[in-house]
Amino acid sequence: MKAFFMTFGCKVNQYETNCIEQLMNAEGFETTDTYQNADIAVINTCTVTSSADSKCRQFIRRISKENPSCIICAAGCMTQTAGSNDILPECAVIVGSRNKTALPSLIRRYIADGERIFDLGSPENNTIEPMCSSSGSSKTRAYIKIQDGCEMFCTYCAIPFARGKLSSKPLDEIRKEAAMLIASGHKEMILTGINLCCYGRELGGSTRLIDAIEAVCLLDGDFRVRLSSVEPEMITKPDIERMAALNKLCPHFHLSLQSGCDKTLKAMKRHYDTKLYKTLVNDLREQFDNCAITTDIMVGFPGETDEDHRSSLDFAREIAFADGHIFPYSRRKGTVADKLPMQIDKAAKHKRALEMSQVISESRSAFLEGMLGKTVRVLFEKESSPVYHQGHSDNYTLVKTDRISPDVTLRRQMLDVVITGHDGTCCFGRLK
Repeated sequence: MKAFFMTFGCKVNQYETNCIEQLMNAEGFETTDTYQNADIAVINTCTVTSSADSKCRQFIRRISKENPSCIICAAGCMTQTAGSNDILPECAVIVGSRNKTALPSLIRRYIADGERIFDLGSPENNTIEPMCSSSGSSKTRAYIKIQDGCEMFCTYCAIPFARGKLSSKPLDEIRKEAAMLIASGHKEMILTGINLCCYGRELGGSTRLIDAIEAVCLLDGDFRVRLSSVEPEMITKPDIERMAALNKLCPHFHLSLQSGCDKTLKAMKRHYDTKLYKTLVNDLREQFDNCAITTDIMVGFPGETDEDHRSSLDFAREIAFADGHIFPYSRRKGTVADKLPMQIDKAAKHKRALEMSQVISESRSAFLEGMLGKTVRVLFEKESSPVYHQGHSDNYTLVKTDRISPDVTLRRQMLDVVITGHDGTCCFGRLK
């Protein structure tokens, strides 16, 4: 039987979908790239915004309409937070965010007896769901999920309800998974989680994120290690010093800001202020040469005044991010922020998003300008056109170099490149 897989949302979801696909392939299901000819469709859902919910529902309805005989299965954060077997009537099998590996056996059960299955499992335990990904033999980089769950309960966020308690992958399992990926030719390991900096917290702090970073970086092989999004208040100066001693760790840190206004950060129940954030950025830049700081910034949070927004714009300019993801606040049922007064209208949120995006665009261009003349190590991923080889530097700058010849690929090679120019979005260079 042919199975189609679709992922909405974060890198953790992408990792988990890949693991589900591998489990199903091992049981004889064949992967197909289109849902139109699929016997089974597995949709890994996201609920980070109301728009994410809508996209998931619309996609499931489209499959049901265009391929009525397809067995549609839904998993993930949206199904977990909905919590009712009345949701997604088009779906034959529905699981939650912590029992996705049960899908192959549940699908077999549905095929055998035809009875709809609704089994969300429980996100309330603090044991991470066993998963190990080979990431596909053709991939250049690979994600390793080392942590799940969040207990921070920011006032705008539904993810703690969807993902449940903190849980961490044991260090030995992380090493084993990373070693397997390195042996299969992957050149970049990306450590990811729902709240990555909480790694090991449920264990009493005896094991922490820095331990997981070191566990992978100290393995033998020609590869590098990158961190996905991290929370600013959970990285200490001693941690940064230990990270800086690891020559395989990429000097790229995605530090979620959310707002550059202290009043708004407090209303969001973020656990840091702009002073702490700026200190962390300075500490990272002091320890890592050519360090790239990227971020997420929300605009239009309830009660955010024009003055608050200007403060956020000013702080973003001061930090001078290498890049950023800008998004308007989205109301999520069941969160504290959903009930707050002074909700911002859509037009104002759109205007503020454009203004913040302009600030980020300017700082990105300045960051790329600062790359000119530098020699950077680029992991080549593909030939983007007949003209260019393409890859990312260790600080996650997109770099393009002239094609050596039409029949030569640099894929999966890490080579030194001298940066000679940029267009505001990526750099151009020549092989050294």
